[in-house]
Amino acid sequence: MSGHTNIRAYLLLRHLVRAAFAILCQCQVTGLENVPPRGPYLLIANHLSAFDPPLIMAVIPAPVMVFAASTHRHDFILGELMDQIGAIWVQRGEVDRQALRTALQVLETGNVLGMAPEGTRSKTGALQQGKVGVAYLATRANVPLLPMAITGTETIGRKLRRLQRPKLTMTIGPLFRLPENERASTAELERYTEQIMHTLAAMLPQEYRGVYQ
Repeated sequence: MSGHTNIRAYLLLRHLVRAAFAILCQCQVTGLENVPPRGPYLLIANHLSAFDPPLIMAVIPAPVMVFAASTHRHDFILGELMDQIGAIWVQRGEVDRQALRTALQVLETGNVLGMAPEGTRSKTGALQQGKVGVAYLATRANVPLLPMAITGTETIGRKLRRLQRPKLTMTIGPLFRLPENERASTAELERYTEQIMHTLAAMLPQEYRGVYQ
C-alpha cells in the first residue's frame, strides 16, 4: 500500500495534465468555490473512464489520493506513476481491509481521498448501484464529502481519434456530511449510500443518472 504522495512529482504531473486537457479538450468547471482549501475530506465522483482521475487532479488544488487496482501495480509506466501520486493499491473482487486501513489513515492525517461510490467504471456511462465503501470511510473518519459530477470523459478517446475536441464538464457541489456513526450497521451504510448516490444523480444530466432517476 502507498497512501503517501510524492508532492514534487504530483505537482509536476498536475501541470502537465492541465496543459494537456487545455489543449485537447473543452473543459467547463463549475462550483470551484465549494472546494475546501485543504483536507480532510472525501471527494466522490461518478466514474466514466480512465481520464477521470487525471481530470480531477487537474482541477482540485490539494493532492487527491485514489484507489488503484493492484493488477496494474507492476505495469512499467502506470505502476510507477500511481506510486508517485500516492495511489492506494486494492485487491479487486474482495474486501481489502489493508486498503481500507490505509484510506482511513489518509483521512485521519488531514488529506484528501478520491473515490467512485460505484466502485468501478460504468460501462454504460450511467450511474450504477453504489457500494457502501464511501459511507463506511466517511462515517468512520467523520469527514465531509465533496460531490463531483463528471460528463464527457467517456467520449475522449473516440473524439480525439476523429480530431475533435471533446466537451467535458465538472460540477462540484457543496460539502455535506453523513451522520457521525463509527459503528454504523450494514443497513445504515446502505441508507447512507443511497443518500450519496442521489446527491450525485441530482447533479448529473438525466441520461447519466442510471438507476437513480
